[in-house]
Amino acid sequence: MVQHAPAAPRAASLALVLALAVPAVAMATALVAQFGFGLAPCEMCWWQRYGHIAAIALAILALLRRGHPESTVLVILAGLGVLSSGLIGAFHAGVEYHWWEGITTCSTNHIEGDPLAAILAAPLVRCDTPAWTLMDISMAGYNFLFSVPAALAILVLAVRGRAQRA
Repeated sequence: MVQHAPAAPRAASLALVLALAVPAVAMATALVAQFGFGLAPCEMCWWQRYGHIAAIALAILALLRRGHPESTVLVILAGLGVLSSGLIGAFHAGVEYHWWEGITTCSTNHIEGDPLAAILAAPLVRCDTPAWTLMDISMAGYNFLFSVPAALAILVLAVRGRAQRA
């Protein structure tokens, strides 16, 4: 007879795996797009990355504190980081589709040597123009489509695992 692990540890473990894997895959995708394919991020792209970076750091801390009560809190915070990135992605996609105006102007982050010359020569990265689309969905749109459901799954699993453990 095969014995199954209790639901709480499975839910908590899955929440932790998702809290680490989802933002890691999102960041890897963004970095490959940037450095492998030359798709420079705009300002709102950077905002989305911050949520994923925070989520990765929090999930690593949760992994290091696994088995301690604060581990669940760290996983929940990581889930909120993924959620914030996805919601910023939704806003950014709306700006790209011209459903509403963004709250930033065009931006660049490439400055070398003489700052004035670098600013004048730097490529302009617009927040309202997607650098890449697949099936008319931009990277910001895909971030929303994948991050929000994943974040909700992380949060539900973490809370379920915490409640069943108590």
